[in-house]
Amino acid sequence: MVAHRKVRTLSESQPCADARQPVDDRLPLADRFDDDHFPACTMGGAAEPVGATPAFLRGLDETGLITPIRSDGGHRRYSRHQLKLAARVRELVGRGTPADAACRIVGLEEWLEQVERGYGKLRRQGEHSVRQHQRKSVVTGAEI
Repeated sequence: MVAHRKVRTLSESQPCADARQPVDDRLPLADRFDDDHFPACTMGGAAEPVGATPAFLRGLDETGLITPIRSDGGHRRYSRHQLKLAARVRELVGRGTPADAACRIVGLEEWLEQVERGYGKLRRQGEHSVRQHQRKSVVTGAEI
């Protein structure tokens, strides 16, 4: 029995790799191109800059590393962020890394980057809280 996957369209909400939601469709098109997660590239437009074939990109879709959004006509649309991930996989495969291992490596690199961003945000929040506590202590005369 073959499992059928639901095909997402541009009008549906899809979590992006960095847990952001796609940009609001009401933004002017020119503003959406500045967003690394806006699905602007078609399969043909995506394969060439990555240095890969459309079959390679379809394979990445099957691994789950990259899940392009589908247009109303069912065509895959890739974001610049997804193309960067695909290019990294292509680079690793070009160096002799098996495709499945390259996808795992890139997925882990992506996860680590997200963790580091989250850690940095928490650290900044903590530093802000410490400064607020220190100011409050200076005003009240309390010792830290």
